Amino acid sequence: MKSSLAIFFVFMPVFLFAGKFEDEVLPVLKRSCLKCHGGEKTKGKVDFSGIVTELEAGNHLDLWETVVEVVELGEMPPEEEKPLSSDERKKIRDWRDEFIKLPAELTITPLRPRRLSANEYRNTMRSLFGFDLEVGIARAEQTESGEKSLVLKILPPDPPGASGFFNDTHSAAISTSLLENYAYLAGASLDRLFSKKGKDSLTRMMGQNGDWDGKINPSLAEKIVRSFLPRILRRPVPEERIKAVLDQLKGKQGKPLVSALKFELKTALISPEFLYRGFLANPEGSIGRKSVDAFELAERISYFLWEDMPDDELFQSARNGDLQDKAEVGRQVARMLSDPRARNLSESFGVQLLGLSSIDDQIKNNPIHLHAMRTQPRDFLHYLFTEDRPVMELLDSNVTFVNQSTSGFYGNDRKRLAPFHKPRGVERQRTMNQRLEIKEAEGRGGILTMPSILSMNHGPILRGTWVLRTILGVRLGEPPADVPPIKPVPRGKKMTFRERFEAHRENVTCARCHEKIDPIGFALDGYDKNGRYLLASYHKRGNQPPIDTSGKLPSGEAFEDFQGLKSILLTKRREQVIRNLTTRLLSYALCRKLGRGDHSVVEEIASKASLGNSTWKELLIEVANSAPFRETVFGPLEEK
Repeated sequence: MKSSLAIFFVFMPVFLFAGKFEDEVLPVLKRSCLKCHGGEKTKGKVDFSGIVTELEAGNHLDLWETVVEVVELGEMPPEEEKPLSSDERKKIRDWRDEFIKLPAELTITPLRPRRLSANEYRNTMRSLFGFDLEVGIARAEQTESGEKSLVLKILPPDPPGASGFFNDTHSAAISTSLLENYAYLAGASLDRLFSKKGKDSLTRMMGQNGDWDGKINPSLAEKIVRSFLPRILRRPVPEERIKAVLDQLKGKQGKPLVSALKFELKTALISPEFLYRGFLANPEGSIGRKSVDAFELAERISYFLWEDMPDDELFQSARNGDLQDKAEVGRQVARMLSDPRARNLSESFGVQLLGLSSIDDQIKNNPIHLHAMRTQPRDFLHYLFTEDRPVMELLDSNVTFVNQSTSGFYGNDRKRLAPFHKPRGVERQRTMNQRLEIKEAEGRGGILTMPSILSMNHGPILRGTWVLRTILGVRLGEPPADVPPIKPVPRGKKMTFRERFEAHRENVTCARCHEKIDPIGFALDGYDKNGRYLLASYHKRGNQPPIDTSGKLPSGEAFEDFQGLKSILLTKRREQVIRNLTTRLLSYALCRKLGRGDHSVVEEIASKASLGNSTWKELLIEVANSAPFRETVFGPLEEK
């Protein structure tokens, strides 16, 4: 009976709306869209041929955002095809609006355990053992930035999942070779723990005094098991399981005891209960929709904010039952954001959100400058996330972070930096970023004007595309394979790139995307390929050709320069920006692509954040207290 009710409530939206998509929307798609977006023809990687029911349509809600947009703007169907009537456009829009607002509690996504990502595994092992396994190579610390972690050297990098994030490992199962890697790393960590090098960690783990001689007796072995095993499994361990381990240690002393203890702990460290998140999320074995237990919730919060296991205080909150209170979740999130481990939020979510790894592709053979360009946006994001700054300060802030390598982009403001004294004998050295208030530097403020963002997206087309996809969440298809190249400047004639590109846009196939891309991209054309501001007052000399940074968005908003565009993003496009950031944040927190039921949560959180000028901390708390984050469905639906 419980199983039937669970199925009913998960698919209740389909029962409520069954027929509306098939009767009103599907006929429009068949008549006007399948010719180019179905079967063998799938322009822009959009295929409607497999979407014929309400249920199938609900699995592609991100697609309908784009469908509604292009239909409303008259971009689809193409000019040579019969346009949609106002009634047909309304049917598509109304269906999407009604379907997306379904109560989230009716559509909770079933739980699917997933393995720890490489970075989660590395952080978890470090928290468990109190040390990090590092590669033993000689390095020039002042200039090099190579990976030191043995874990990240050995484990293969995680491919992005369906959500686009690396922590979405649902489709990346544990292979035999990967299990061998885990076994090696577990063994190496245990060998060090029970060696002289690991004595301090083992002493802290057992709560021993500093004068402990390092020898393990049966009493201490039991203490290690009772302390370490619950931390490995990230929840209390039944007494019968503890006793089963202790039975394997009975009658052993000295080296045989340590060997048996290491074997039992290694067994736990390569078990699915440790390597997978959510594997023990249903300790009662019940079926149906319900709130996750306190320890699963603690795990979700800690890996969301830290990419790491819960700490003692979060564990204690779960044990006490306090964590089921939303106010306590808010208190824990605020506390955890002040912890150094919160840097993982900017280093992981922030880097993936903004695609910051692309910076590495633009800067070669200059590790000092690469380090500066890498760390500036990351430190800025860390500041926004952990110092309770408004969400929209991502685009407009008078605070930045610079070091000796990036200070030149900020004019006279650089004079307020603390002096840097280079050590003797060091020709070049990486330096830490300093927080800098922007007072005089022209054309700076917010993520869009950071040199690293501009240099990794050099040129108006890349910049416009990046802003549309990353900041506004616009779904752009890939350019057609037969796009003609931009024509060179005719002999004897002077033309700017913008003027040359106007001819390229005359191609109807190209124009549809470039109507969106170009206004934003050319608004940023006042910055060169390295991110320097060409329109600054100290550059207005000589006979430099004028740079036209004006534009008009397809929705009608016009602007004279980038500052005008930024004003539009901060006002008229404010809710769109916040909705996109909320969508990405919730998807990262859930470690999966959003599905049916999640979008109503996004709408609710984004609307509240937009109206209330919410901060990043408030947004993080809203996500942690949302229904998809706190609840799930157990039972026969788990495999779906």
